[in-house]
This record gives sequence, C-alpha cells and structure tokens, in this order.
Amino acid sequence: MDWVHELQVFLLSLFYAALGIVLLFIGYKVFDLLTPTDMDKAIFVEKNTAVGMVAGFFVLGLAVVIAAAIAG
Repeated sequence: MDWVHELQVFLLSLFYAALGIVLLFIGYKVFDLLTPTDMDKAIFVEKNTAVGMVAGFFVLGLAVVIAAAIAG
C-alpha cells in the first residue's frame, strides 16, 4: 500500500500548487486595483518596463510569502 501514500502526497502537491496559483492571481489583481493605473494596459499595450518590473517584483515577493504560508 505504499503507492496509495505516494498518490496521496502527489494529489496534495497538486492541490497546494493550484491553491498557490489562485492566491497569487488574486494577490496580483488586488495589487492592480490598488494602483492608480491599469497595470495590464501599461505592461502589455504601452510596453512600460518600470510597471512590469514593479509587478514582477511584487509577484515574486508574494510567491515567497504564499510558499512559506503553505509550507508552514
């Protein structure tokens, strides 16, 4: 029954990965709402590198926080 335990660990890993992605997306959207400009438009349409860097660093920092919270 060792494969049952491995399957449980695998499924829990998939669940936590999906949870992390959802939380990261929600965090980005909240950050976008709190900024005075539409970040998606500024990054992808206007090609504003500074906004892209700020968003990237925010997502990276948030990912570290979410990973630490999930890992316990």
